[in-house]
Amino acid sequence: MAPRYAPSLRSCLAPTLLLLQLAFIVIFYFKTEIQIHVRAHGDSFSDVYPMFQDVNVMLILGFGFLSTFLVRYGFSASAFTLLVAVVATQWAIILNGIETFRGKIRIDLRSLIDAEMCTASVLISIGAVLGRTNPVQLILISLLEVSGFILNKWVLQTWLKVQLLNSIMMLHIFGTFFGLMLTWTMYRKGSEQGFEKEKFDQRSGLFSMLGTLFLWMFWPTFNSVLVDDRIPGRKLGAVCSTYLALAVSAVAAAAMSVLSSPKGKLNLIHMQQCILAGGVAVSVAISAVYQPWVAMTIGLTATVVSTVGHRYLKTQMLLAFQCHDTCTVLSTHGLPGLLGWLIRLILEVQELDDHTTAIRFAVFHICALLATIAISLSMGIITGLLLKWDFWRPPQENKCYDDQAFWEFPHLAKRQ
Repeated sequence: MAPRYAPSLRSCLAPTLLLLQLAFIVIFYFKTEIQIHVRAHGDSFSDVYPMFQDVNVMLILGFGFLSTFLVRYGFSASAFTLLVAVVATQWAIILNGIETFRGKIRIDLRSLIDAEMCTASVLISIGAVLGRTNPVQLILISLLEVSGFILNKWVLQTWLKVQLLNSIMMLHIFGTFFGLMLTWTMYRKGSEQGFEKEKFDQRSGLFSMLGTLFLWMFWPTFNSVLVDDRIPGRKLGAVCSTYLALAVSAVAAAAMSVLSSPKGKLNLIHMQQCILAGGVAVSVAISAVYQPWVAMTIGLTATVVSTVGHRYLKTQMLLAFQCHDTCTVLSTHGLPGLLGWLIRLILEVQELDDHTTAIRFAVFHICALLATIAISLSMGIITGLLLKWDFWRPPQENKCYDDQAFWEFPHLAKRQ
């Protein structure tokens, strides 16, 4: 089977990657420079670099290992995650620089972090179509989704006056709906019966759990890295709130997994996905969470919602809407993200004494959500329709969720 797929990668993947990277190099040569004399936001290198490291670990190791739960798709899941992440980050640096264009695009650790936050939205989306796309399609997804996400960020900040932190933290909602539109437009007939190779075993589940642990450990940095540290205690509060929400999620995920299991046993998939629900929900509500008990309540509620979604929603989405969500991003990121949005609305309105101001904030907050969903749905449909072209040579059904479609396995070759 391998020779059938070799021309696809040789004629499409190599030219695409080389031409795209050459284009990036040309743009960086003429339009960028490293900012070395002025400290962005008054931060020193030693202050920002640990946070940059943590976010980088989350994207590469966290999402990379998390998606290796499929038995025969571990090579592709981890390696393609790295490929998508580096391409999307370079493109995000360029687009973020154009958005705030002042002569040359100045690159520092802060701009790298902002770009990687945009990349996180892409890594969420590709989880919905994991195993049913080739690397060329994934590259196209990364370029178009980063463009859409930065457009959404610009709309929220410019038209609705949303703060940078809150506009970027909509990445969970944006990535979820973008991914759902991808899987809806790229639906394959017969998916209701499932794919033979879409399964996990003990070893692949262990590697995937390792990715969950990386995400769990570094999520407090992810939520606090954009918090304005000029306000005393806000960054510390974001770290503590995120940790407490994640801790409660871990406890609640174990309990809910047992309760929702017909045999009363723990489910590895529920555990590794649902213990992150609290971190996701707090991400969206982080600017309004000030009390530890609020963060813990968010973690508990988000985990319950996520576990129920994992248990029942994936099958219903496939049967009712023809959305084959491989990694159940709707339950992992979408529902907790929407819950965090709702909690932030409630908390912010309660803090406002003036009735008129509260109504105005609620209207703008709702408009921000509607704009995010509208842009993500539109960009997801456009991207999905482009990916349906046979020109991209998507993997055949019998090669979905299979590394052999893209990787060499000399030990499997027949001896002459």
